[in-house]
Amino acid sequence: MKTRTLIIIAVILLAGCKNKTEKADAYGNFEATEVTVSAETSGRVLQFDPVEGSQVDKGAIIALVDTTVLHLQKAEIEAGMKSVLVRLVSVNAQNDVLNQQITNQNVNVSRIEKMLKDSAATQKQYDDVTGQVAVLQKQIAANNTQKASVSTEQAVYESKRASVNEQINRCTIKSPLKGTVIEKYAEAGELTAPGKPLVRIADLSVIKLKVYVSGAQLGKIKTGQSCTVRIDNGVKGYQSFPGTISYISEKAEFTPKIIQTKEERVILVYAVNIDVVNDGTLKSGMPGEALFTAEKN
Repeated sequence: MKTRTLIIIAVILLAGCKNKTEKADAYGNFEATEVTVSAETSGRVLQFDPVEGSQVDKGAIIALVDTTVLHLQKAEIEAGMKSVLVRLVSVNAQNDVLNQQITNQNVNVSRIEKMLKDSAATQKQYDDVTGQVAVLQKQIAANNTQKASVSTEQAVYESKRASVNEQINRCTIKSPLKGTVIEKYAEAGELTAPGKPLVRIADLSVIKLKVYVSGAQLGKIKTGQSCTVRIDNGVKGYQSFPGTISYISEKAEFTPKIIQTKEERVILVYAVNIDVVNDGTLKSGMPGEALFTAEKN
């Protein structure tokens, strides 16, 4: 009986020692990088593929909003651009004709200049020909002014077309990251509007455990340091994961007094983020704990 009692006491002491060595240094909750994907245009949702819990790749199409009205607007703009191009071609053709007329008149000018030297032509004839050349040049200048106006109008149409193309592109909503669909806020066939949430996606491949440490613990940890992260596994067991400290807050969460004793300094806490590669076990919001020194068996 005495031997049995000693064995029981020994087991209790060993268990107590084990619990002491396995006591965590900090506690907190896991956080994942989450993004709420929203619509950027108004219209009816024609296609909506995400399934809650499914994986999506970065750039994968999440939803498609009806673009019929936008394509009609684009067709109208392109028709206007064609009309402008026709006018531009017409102005260029008129200038070509005027330039040819100027070339022809310059031949006459040269001929009359020679005749004028030989007194075979009058000054009036010379002035008439050179005057006609000047008129033709002014017509070209006027056409160039019209051409500049047409070019400006063409630039306006191009800007409108680019704007409509951008709106059409925004009707195809893509995932900004690779992750897991956490929640859906819409279905195919529903009407949507700019800023209306459609789906929430979380990157669970690397999840962060956010814990708080006291000022007394700051000297024992540093960014890039490896540590152990644990979650509950059963009633008394734990499941461990390797972690890396990625962030340590530079200031305390609570404003300290002007004068602090050594005992009071430990009540100041600092946020610490620990990156953990997730095998699918860890979920956002799940409680966890960190050991900044290696676990002892």
